[in-house]
Amino acid sequence: MSKVTEIDIEEGGLISLEGMYKEYFLDYASYVILERAVPNVEDGLKPVQRRILHSMKRMDDGRFHKVANVIGQTMQYHPHGDAAIGAALVNLGQKDLLIETQGNWGDYRTGDSAAAPRYIEARLTKFALEVAFNAQTTEWQVSYDGRNKEPITLPMKFPMVLAQGVEGIAVGLSTKILPHNFIELIKASIKILQEKRFKIYPDFPTGGLIDVRDYSNGKRGGKVKVRAKIEQRDKKTLAITELPYGVTTNSLIDSILKANDKGKIQIKKVIDNTAADVEILLELPSGVSPDVSLDALYAFTNCEVSISPNAVVISDNKPIFCSIEDLLKISTENTKDLLRQELEIKKGELEEKWHGISLEKIFIENRIYRDIEEAESFEEVIKIIAKGLKKYVATPSDKAKKGDKRLSLNRDITQDDIVKLTEIKIKKISKYNKFKTDELLKNIEEELKQVKFDLKHLTDFAINYFETLLSKYGKGKERRTEITEFDTIKVTRVAAKNAKLYVDRKEGFIGTSLKKEEFVTECSDIDNIIAFTKAGTMKVVKIGDKVFMGKNILHTNVWKKGDDRTTYNMIYIDAIKGRAMAKRFNVKSITRDKDYDLTTGHKNNKCVYFAAHPNGETETVQIQLTAGCKAKKKVFEFDFGSIEIKGRGSKGNIVTKYPVRKVTQLEVGSSSLGAQKIWIDEVSGRLNKEERGKYLGEFDTGDKIIAVYKNGTYQTTDLNFDKKFDAQNLVEITKIKADTVVNCVYFEGEKGWTMVKRFVPEVKSGDVEQLFITDHPSSKLYLATTSVYPTIHYSFKKGKELQEYELELAGFMDVKGVKAIGNKLGEFKILKIRELENEEKTNLSPGDTIELDF
Repeated sequence: MSKVTEIDIEEGGLISLEGMYKEYFLDYASYVILERAVPNVEDGLKPVQRRILHSMKRMDDGRFHKVANVIGQTMQYHPHGDAAIGAALVNLGQKDLLIETQGNWGDYRTGDSAAAPRYIEARLTKFALEVAFNAQTTEWQVSYDGRNKEPITLPMKFPMVLAQGVEGIAVGLSTKILPHNFIELIKASIKILQEKRFKIYPDFPTGGLIDVRDYSNGKRGGKVKVRAKIEQRDKKTLAITELPYGVTTNSLIDSILKANDKGKIQIKKVIDNTAADVEILLELPSGVSPDVSLDALYAFTNCEVSISPNAVVISDNKPIFCSIEDLLKISTENTKDLLRQELEIKKGELEEKWHGISLEKIFIENRIYRDIEEAESFEEVIKIIAKGLKKYVATPSDKAKKGDKRLSLNRDITQDDIVKLTEIKIKKISKYNKFKTDELLKNIEEELKQVKFDLKHLTDFAINYFETLLSKYGKGKERRTEITEFDTIKVTRVAAKNAKLYVDRKEGFIGTSLKKEEFVTECSDIDNIIAFTKAGTMKVVKIGDKVFMGKNILHTNVWKKGDDRTTYNMIYIDAIKGRAMAKRFNVKSITRDKDYDLTTGHKNNKCVYFAAHPNGETETVQIQLTAGCKAKKKVFEFDFGSIEIKGRGSKGNIVTKYPVRKVTQLEVGSSSLGAQKIWIDEVSGRLNKEERGKYLGEFDTGDKIIAVYKNGTYQTTDLNFDKKFDAQNLVEITKIKADTVVNCVYFEGEKGWTMVKRFVPEVKSGDVEQLFITDHPSSKLYLATTSVYPTIHYSFKKGKELQEYELELAGFMDVKGVKAIGNKLGEFKILKIRELENEEKTNLSPGDTIELDF
């Protein structure tokens, strides 16, 4: 056992170092938690923030003050130096809520620091003066050096910790509360007072997008994903216009350049045009898809970040973990209690004022001052005035009889009250105005009545307080961060094709450095590669320069985890029984770098046929047996569609018991997996099989999609889960069938006519956008649909009258070519147009138009 070191601290007393460290550590940890890093639940401020605001309140004269002066004043209360105070002050100023700034205060978007404290100025905002200060409701304590008083907490009548957000790291504890929207917080506080349900989510000054599905009310263990807002300016340019919270333009550009250097994304040029608004332009190389590049930015750069909140605050001198909703409820109740205290104080002040003026009125109107002319001492004066007042006023201690006409006071008359009467000047008595005094008392009584009413209806008073805050300060504080749901981006799908896969089939190597060998495909440096050998083995590895997979490779390609569509067909020879076995299987999951035997396991087994099909297509092969075998039929066909798709461990079905000389593929059939049911997520613009968004139909091999956009273009595309459609501008998207017809109504800009057009879309490869309305700048698409018999409802102005009609488009005109201009509907611009549901349609003959009452 190690010996415990002991230190002699006083005669006859010993303390161990172990005990000293425990005690000192706890003291230090408690100090950092309570006095530096974690905000108080009552005002939502850290001690340094509270001391800054208190100092600025003491300095407040309505004018700006040098920040250096503010820092110096705050050092009377904060013992941790000017640097810490200056940093906290700049942070408060950049949040633009409590402190009004003047000068160069830096930029949280770019990461630029503020100018030196001697060059910049600050003062409290009107909002801060209204919600954060009231000396009468503030609890005070002595400052660290005993020379001054400072507030324990400010009487904050607003959920400041949720509006500003806070982040702090203490000893063994951290807190991270995200900022929320000013308007939404006030409305949620009102709902709390009304005992209604509410929900609040973070809102950031940098804007951007946020996914709050896992927010968990801001509690420990929750998280939010935040993205930059990225626009596609053209086919070669992306523009970042809003930033994720906590990311600066400099750090974002650095992350983009690093991802580009590593080959994760392909960017030709980055231009930072950030000034009043954020604008980072990304120029793409030719041939690079903007959709894939956008997803790659989210996958490999700081364009998407994950933030883990952890709501910790100080309550009753100890840290507590709580939810955001709990914090708002505590703040709202605290505000309500502070309003009650202010009303109670105001009530007391009004009662005192009424009491004093009432005594003056009686003293002067009844000329009690004349009774003291013969008094020989001040004590006698006091007694005479007290006796004189008793004739006209009744105090709570008096046992007033019924019908007593004396004025009832709220409290007993004290000696101080009488002394104040003796101090009334002769000038005031000589110019005394009974009418003005009565009016003043009446006003006080009305005000006192209102205060008592507000105290009785405190909840309504608090609601009115929040509504007043909203009307006075809510303008310009609308939500900046858009709440949405992010689709999961698989990095293997969006990684740039920055590598080329080669194979040396005979020697059994695959890799990116085998440039003299057979080229297989382009891939990324994070892909997994699968390979099958003639010995009937399979292996999956991470791509490298040169990786051994097994000699005599039959097939190799990029492998995707969870791929349940790619189907492998193989025929192998069982060396023990001499039979040819056929099997079909998927490879959904594996252990990387492990060799898998796909046969019966004998070392002399060999694969005589292998094929991979991306959508589970069937195929027919011709099998030739050896000439010397006893089989009567030495050449026959085998259909892989006759056997089921099983796991890779299946031994397979018997094809023949005779020796096989050759296997040849005859034809590839349709998918045996059946058509896939496909949906499009109307938020992200991505296709999916998880039933998110609009159902598009069942897709088989070769089926295509048509997407129609607001700008009057359409594109046809294969089923591609990597493609991202422009969901914001999408008008119609569906599966292309043999009888698909696009019906549209548009305004022809050159002639000024509204046109109807029906056409069969031309299927072109390469996702080419094809214009189907005229290219005049004023041409505009009103409506497009692929319904079989669409009926539209539209309205337009004829003179000053509003006209409304219904029209069955299929009867109005025949189907024409995509380049046709269409048929004229009228010389007007449509105000409103929509396609009618079946139950809304009027019974019209084809081509008929019916006028409707408006």
